Amino acid sequence: MNSIKVKIAYVRKDKAPKLPQYATPGAAGVDLQASLDQELTIEPGQIVKIPTGLAIELPHAGVGAFVFARSGLASKYGLALANGVGVIDSDYRGEILVAVINQGSEPFVVKDGDRIAQMVFLPVFIGEFYLADQLDETGRGCGGFGSTGVS
Repeated sequence: MNSIKVKIAYVRKDKAPKLPQYATPGAAGVDLQASLDQELTIEPGQIVKIPTGLAIELPHAGVGAFVFARSGLASKYGLALANGVGVIDSDYRGEILVAVINQGSEPFVVKDGDRIAQMVFLPVFIGEFYLADQLDETGRGCGGFGSTGVS
């Protein structure tokens, strides 16, 4: 796997810093942990922003950090990211907050240190847009939303 240097600042001065950890040597995403003063109960249908206590500095504009749900929390408890995927731009310096929604039927309790999401670093390309009279033809054309079938 490729690696990049990511500078981290811990924004909570009242707690000992804890660097993010990869769960296994082959993990693509690094776990983000909740940084809480007390337990947080997320009711069904409720959206909350969970602080991580971390701020990062990406090495250059060609890299972005993307926050994804943890598969176990989503499949077992219905805890998903409220915005689908969190995008951390290379020039953002604030605390990483994870916006989650409880799509389950039961309240979900988050404790300090719980692994609540995962962050993946990916290359980012800046689009250089230009206006065209028409787009090139393809076999698919304008077909979308299930136009290619399910089997």
